[in-house]
Amino acid sequence: MAIKRYVANADTTVTNAFGADLRTRGTGSNMGASDSLEVFSIYGQVVSGSNATKTSELSRILVNFPVGNMETDRSNGDLPASGSVEFYLRMFNAEHPLSLPQNFTLSASAITREWEEGFGLDMEGYTDITKEGTGASWMHASKGASWTRVGGDYDLWPTSSFEQAFVKGTEDLEMNITSLVEQWLYTANADVGDKSSERYGIGIYLTSSQEAYFSGSSEADGTYRVISGTPIFHNLTGSKQSYYTKKFFARGSEYFFKRPIIEARWDSSTKDNRGNFYLSSSLAPAADNLMTLYLYNFVRGQLKNIPGLGGRKTPKYNAGGDIKNTKLLVTIFSGSSDNTAPSGEKLAFSIGGGTQVDLDTFTTASWFATGSYSASFAFTGSSTLTKIWDVWYTSSVGAAFPSTQNQFFTGTVNIENLRGQNHNPNQTYAISMPNFRQKYSNSETARFRLSARKKDWNPTIYTKATNTAETSTVEDAYYKIYRVKDDYTVIDYGTGSSNHTRLSYDTSGSFFDLDTSLLEDGYMYGVKYVFYENGKYTEQSDTFKFKVE
Repeated sequence: MAIKRYVANADTTVTNAFGADLRTRGTGSNMGASDSLEVFSIYGQVVSGSNATKTSELSRILVNFPVGNMETDRSNGDLPASGSVEFYLRMFNAEHPLSLPQNFTLSASAITREWEEGFGLDMEGYTDITKEGTGASWMHASKGASWTRVGGDYDLWPTSSFEQAFVKGTEDLEMNITSLVEQWLYTANADVGDKSSERYGIGIYLTSSQEAYFSGSSEADGTYRVISGTPIFHNLTGSKQSYYTKKFFARGSEYFFKRPIIEARWDSSTKDNRGNFYLSSSLAPAADNLMTLYLYNFVRGQLKNIPGLGGRKTPKYNAGGDIKNTKLLVTIFSGSSDNTAPSGEKLAFSIGGGTQVDLDTFTTASWFATGSYSASFAFTGSSTLTKIWDVWYTSSVGAAFPSTQNQFFTGTVNIENLRGQNHNPNQTYAISMPNFRQKYSNSETARFRLSARKKDWNPTIYTKATNTAETSTVEDAYYKIYRVKDDYTVIDYGTGSSNHTRLSYDTSGSFFDLDTSLLEDGYMYGVKYVFYENGKYTEQSDTFKFKVE
């Protein structure tokens, strides 16, 4: 599972805009219970008896997320360590009949003080006044606590503040905020200090050059002035153009997939070459000559670390504290004359992967997740070799064969050889999902398996007949989930930097795990696939549909 979503647990809009009478500002109003959020900037609102300096108006968005849940997930191993996961702030455009800004930029910055969501609803007349009670407003962060600077207190440090440009104005917001989330999750950061206690969410607003020009003060700091102890916003470098109004759905929206989220993405795919193992060849670059095998240690149905062989050192923060196993070794053997059991001497590895010295007779395996170990190595072998046995064990290096009590697993691997071809194929596939069900619970992690067979596969008269169709391993495949009712993409192909929807594969074919709680129950969903081969992505024509209940 390479996607987790954390829905906002608080959000609101704060504004200094005029109410319906165009005289009274809504600086004390709260909109915490509204089903939408909005950002706008109006320069020179026409108000009788006033001038343009006094009639500029703004609104900003405050949104918070359950960072404690993220920390728990990382502690439990459900969220990868820092450096192995990316976090995206996602907010979704809410259509409306009012004027829509174009060619603008939104900033998203960490909020530096605690604030309250509140219960206000009115986003037109701003009649839900907090009167310094519960709920954030333009002037107050929470009951009895004013903002240091009206409109919100924000951290503008580069690792805490981000921007996104909007051209049409109808785009969704999607920002990579990994550096900020990691600050929230860790106790200390060498560059920016301890930010883990400042888990107050994110403010979204127009950049300072696009927020409206405010004046009325001889001060030159361009931030705020004080009249009778009240901080008054002004922006001496602001815009004299209006941007009205960009709306997003709030956490109270009836639309399940439109609520503000932080989405964690990472590449969880594993590539087990037990089903497509190739001897090292001069036809392939060094990286492609490395083959990887996996060992999974199940104890009563649960993955458990093998005692004494490494694992997570620091269960809470997992910040570089994982013990990369140095005690688990892998040795390979050829079979007896009938290829039924490992026999003879240890076979030699080529240097690379877990092999430090060329022609060593063992390679070192590594722990990569609870109860899960992998070994990568290159093996030249003989072109006549058709099968090898991999033995996982702890033993002295010089032993001819590991003692039985130190062996953890013995597997078999069929060998293939790389060969050049006299034509350039345009490969097509027939795909199926062998374990596919028509219905899934909305509270399970389901494993979806994909089987692919080359359409132009032509067995020779020498091919042995079997009752199982020959399948092909597609090494770079991605999935997409969409809602059938309206073709709405719930999870798009993760073919970017994080590769978060890339399929794993093993001897049984390709697969991915899906947390069905990401899907709204009561709807039909479809799964589609795209394969990356020969430098291009090809979407497969088959679609597989299922319902979540």
